Amino acid sequence: MAQIPTSSDRQFTHDSEIWHSLKYAIAASSGFQRWQLERDIQSQGLRLEQQVQRYLRETLETLAY
Repeated sequence: MAQIPTSSDRQFTHDSEIWHSLKYAIAASSGFQRWQLERDIQSQGLRLEQQVQRYLRETLETLAY
């Protein structure tokens, strides 16, 4: 029996598409690239998603001060 997508399924798909685009836009930014170099993040073997999440968390923590 085929499942009919619900509005929450469509919203999740839309949110995933937005996150995917945002993640790559952040990764292309000079601030993110400088952050990677300063912390030698690439040698830590983290996936791009993990790197972006860490970058955003650290950036927001800095802004909170």
